[in-house]
Amino acid sequence: MEIDYSNIKVIGFDADDTLWVNETYFRDTEHAFAKLLTEYETENKIDQELFKKEMENLPLYGYGVKGFVLSMIESAMDISNGKCDIKTISEILELGKRMINHRVELLEGVEEVLASLSDNYRLLLLTKGDLLDQERKLEKSGLEAYFNHVEVLSEKKEANYARLLDHLQIPVEEFLMIGNSLKSDVLPLVNIGAQAVHVPFHTTWQHELVDEDNVTDNYLKIHEIKNILAYL
Repeated sequence: MEIDYSNIKVIGFDADDTLWVNETYFRDTEHAFAKLLTEYETENKIDQELFKKEMENLPLYGYGVKGFVLSMIESAMDISNGKCDIKTISEILELGKRMINHRVELLEGVEEVLASLSDNYRLLLLTKGDLLDQERKLEKSGLEAYFNHVEVLSEKKEANYARLLDHLQIPVEEFLMIGNSLKSDVLPLVNIGAQAVHVPFHTTWQHELVDEDNVTDNYLKIHEIKNILAYL
């Protein structure tokens, strides 16, 4: 693929697992949740049931920690056939609070990249999840000053991006998106005529997985976010 970013004037960044660690904490919490319920089921089965419940609840609760906690509570009641006691429910709520209050761990090279690009490009933060939680993480990160606009989307699909770019009066050919998810940060942009960069994170939520062998290759893939500076 020939890389030409000469027309790019605006760059969008995903947040979770692109700028800072996120999925790792969900995995740790899933493991702790399964340990709470091992008297009722195997850890593998508990993981499967929790994921099914998350998918069932996604249209109701959306993305983020709060919806995840509600799904854990519902799963606990289902897996235990209603025998789960109030102490276990309290422990599940505490797991969620720990996630929300966790320190923000920036990925290597992130601030260097934002500081370098902010002089020559308009930078956007485009994420999905719970509004309050994402605003909190951005504030804790210390990165807020680098972004000209912050948007928390309910979904990251072609229509969502197209509406946002139109609202912000950004020509699609002048926009580049950088993120860790092929499904949410790369393919929707490529499909509407924008450019995209895939920066894989070592852990990916099952819902975001895409078979790379079956997708177009008209996007750039780099292994560290600082590698983008060689192209811009």
